[in-house]
Amino acid sequence: MTGVRTATPATAAAAAEPSRQAESAGGPLARWTAARRGQRAARDEAFTAFVVDAAPRLRRTAYLMCRDWHLAQDLTQITFTRMYAAWARIWPAANLDAYSRRVLINAVADTMKRRSRTELVLAEPPEPAAAAPSATTELQVTLVRALAELSVRDRAVLVLRHWEDQSVDAVAEILGMTPSAVKMSSMRGLQRLRAALGEDFTAS
Repeated sequence: MTGVRTATPATAAAAAEPSRQAESAGGPLARWTAARRGQRAARDEAFTAFVVDAAPRLRRTAYLMCRDWHLAQDLTQITFTRMYAAWARIWPAANLDAYSRRVLINAVADTMKRRSRTELVLAEPPEPAAAAPSATTELQVTLVRALAELSVRDRAVLVLRHWEDQSVDAVAEILGMTPSAVKMSSMRGLQRLRAALGEDFTAS
């Protein structure tokens, strides 16, 4: 019939080849993309759960280091921002609690270098993690003020050891110190606190 082309087996196969190539190329790619999305969703879900669980602890630790609730909130957010940037690498292999404390202490140290101590504002005291039930608000305020007189490193050691109840080895790992240096720093800091608080101060 004039003007009508009949597809031969060869031309039909040639026409179907691009479709098969697209399916062959797109199938594995689509599965890989879906898998990557699933992994990222799982990481984000784990990160969100970690933030919800760790935020109160980190905020309290930051406050004990800086005496300013607003700055403590900012430091906590900085910690989470830095952790999220490295989340794919550190999750789930890293010790997230220790890692978050290390990031927070580094953020505090960086901030203290840029801020004078006169800029720090004393807010209401935090909920003590390991304070005796009979501790008064006045004693807590005095304690926080006494902590502020210590160096950032000594302050970090005391907060991690006696408020966060971390072991000497854990504090050494978090702060990049030797265990003996942690013990010396803790002893020095406790002596300063005892001098400021007298008989009202006790620490294990």
